[in-house]
Amino acid sequence: MGPVYEEVVKAFGSERAAMLAAVLALGVACLTAILVWVATRPKPQGPDPMLGELAGRLAQMAETQAASQAMLAERMQTQERALAKAMDDRLAEVTRRVGEGLTVSAEKTATTLHDLRERLAVIDAAQQNLTALSTQMVGLQDILSNKQARGAFGEVQMHDIVTAALPADAYAFQAVLSNNRRADCLLILPNPPGPIVIDAKFPLDGYQALRDCGDDPARKAAQRRFADDVLKHIKDIAGRYIIPGETAESALMFLPSEAVYAELHANFRSVIEESYRHRVWIVSPTTLMATLNTVRAVLKDVQMRKQAGRIQKEVGMLLGDVGRLDDRLKKLFTHVNQAQADIGTVETSMGKIKSRAERIEAVQLGAPEGSELGLAPPEAAPKAEV
Repeated sequence: MGPVYEEVVKAFGSERAAMLAAVLALGVACLTAILVWVATRPKPQGPDPMLGELAGRLAQMAETQAASQAMLAERMQTQERALAKAMDDRLAEVTRRVGEGLTVSAEKTATTLHDLRERLAVIDAAQQNLTALSTQMVGLQDILSNKQARGAFGEVQMHDIVTAALPADAYAFQAVLSNNRRADCLLILPNPPGPIVIDAKFPLDGYQALRDCGDDPARKAAQRRFADDVLKHIKDIAGRYIIPGETAESALMFLPSEAVYAELHANFRSVIEESYRHRVWIVSPTTLMATLNTVRAVLKDVQMRKQAGRIQKEVGMLLGDVGRLDDRLKKLFTHVNQAQADIGTVETSMGKIKSRAERIEAVQLGAPEGSELGLAPPEAAPKAEV
């Protein structure tokens, strides 16, 4: 076989090449058997008639083999054309499907890329917000790292809470007291209790040291430092802003952090009790708002008491107006009753006039003599009614 067989396989395919090879092998085997038989048989003295017959049969076999090969070749060509057409149809179908798949894939890819661009835009906006927030956090950290800035931060927060909860005439910021001390905020209340001072404090250093400590010795030292800082603020407020005869007997210390306020009430009960003894009430943003709502109720009650005399006077005047209205209604009822009586007498007179007119209309012309117009004799006439 060798290279020839490989060429046949390439040209006709493996099945067709195997069939052709089988036919050729059969023909070659037959030819070989005949040649062997001819070579091995004894040669006759004269012309051998079987050789002529054999030659004729070989020629016939050759023709038959050639015809079979031609038919096989034609059949293989027909099958090859059908196979080529089927392959072309299949290739066209595959090409069409691949094209449709590529179109759908391109559309999905475009949609995905569009969604991805939108999400990237959202992520970029969020990143910008995070950057701005980070900048603000750095600024807040810078503010809180400075004691004066922390104090201003607490005062601004207190200012917002007070202005939102109370009317403008109920407070004063940076009010100067008789001892030349300047209060962050002075609540103007009547006696009792009198004006109350609110002072903003922010012991952040001690609180951060308490949060950052690790072992027990460091924690105890941080607790002492935090307690000492708060106690110092309590004593300063009690000494500066509680003035007998001028302010109330208590003052408020405003902590602008709920976390610091919660830490005090959770773990520093002794500090809270010390603030009670000095009459300094510690408040956070939430509790300050609740306290100011109570103050607003007190101010409203005071205003109501101030207006009580005026209200009483107005009520007295209202009662006088009601009395005069009652007298006038009584007079009106008297006039109405008299008018009803007069209407009754008028109706009686109208009835009598109507009946007399009906009797006059019923008079006949042929009345008896001695009667005028058929009227009854004078002695029979009824008396006139008034």
